Amino acid sequence: MAEDLLLSANTVAAASVFVLGLIVAWDAFWLTRQRSDIPELGELSNGGFAWQSEGPHEVIRQWGNLASMAAMIALPWALLEASNTSYWYAILWDALLSLHIISLLIPKRYAITRTHLFADGQRYSWNRLRLARRQPTRRIMLLRQGWGIFGPLPLGGGQNDLSLARSRIETALDNEAKWPHNDMKRIEEE
Repeated sequence: MAEDLLLSANTVAAASVFVLGLIVAWDAFWLTRQRSDIPELGELSNGGFAWQSEGPHEVIRQWGNLASMAAMIALPWALLEASNTSYWYAILWDALLSLHIISLLIPKRYAITRTHLFADGQRYSWNRLRLARRQPTRRIMLLRQGWGIFGPLPLGGGQNDLSLARSRIETALDNEAKWPHNDMKRIEEE
């Protein structure tokens, strides 16, 4: 009777692949926005700063995610026979994870304005961010307040860009209470 209540391995695999597909599509959507949200690089007319990373910078930024995804690609193959799950779900799983890995390695655009940080196609208000106490040497580590263990928000880029960005971030975080807030969607409007 208890066996009748359990879902089949293929049903669980299909649900897992579906959820992963939604995550990959969601991330792809936000990545497509970065060029429209950050149309220019360098010093911005509103006093902000925008920069772009390169592939190696994203490897440094995402090394933890890349390692965990490598494990996630290999793990289903060890469980297929034991769970009597179709190989097609593992193939789809690996294909989607591979697309996600590629999206992690694509060079990203970042921008700092007086009210927001733009990263990964999203906009973060300064009152929801703080600099991590211990900073890595080749990236900037911000923490999203209220996110717990999912809170790290690393920023990638060249050393010159990161040095300038860090000084702007420190200024933005120090002056956050002084600056007026607005809900403008694009950085050229801020």
